[in-house]
This record gives sequence, structure tokens and C-alpha cells, in this order.
Amino acid sequence: MNKEIRKRKFKGVVVSDKMDKTIVVKVERTKMHPKYKKIYKVHKKYKVHDPNNQAKVGDEVIFTECRPISKDKKWKLISIIH
Repeated sequence: MNKEIRKRKFKGVVVSDKMDKTIVVKVERTKMHPKYKKIYKVHKKYKVHDPNNQAKVGDEVIFTECRPISKDKKWKLISIIH
């Protein structure tokens, strides 16, 4: 019964650290338009659990999925890339 669970990992930039133990991370990726084949950027913001309040605005971070911590927080910080 040991199923290997693959948790998603993302890399992004911290855009807010005003909450306690929470950071907001913006992840940008590129998409291609199906008809016109133009490549364009899209972004999404994630609320990430930062238990030690160590990440600051502008830091590049890696985060992964975890159990729901609150209504919006389902991600936790793995490491900070400077």
C-alpha cells in the first residue's frame, strides 16, 4: 500500500512578506497560443507557509505542496535562492 506521491514543486519570486509565517510568491511561466503560436507570459500568486519568517521581498524561493494549513495556504517553503 505504499504509493509514491509526487508533490509539485515551483520556483518563484516573493512579492509580499507582510503576513505572519506566510509569504506570497509569484510564479511566471510561458504559454503558446494554440492558433497563432505566439509565446506569452502568464503568472499566478501562491500563499506559501514560511514558519521562520526568513524569506523577504525579492528573494527567489522553491516551494512544494503540503496538506492544507489554512483556507488559501497549501504550499510550504523548501529553500531560498539568493
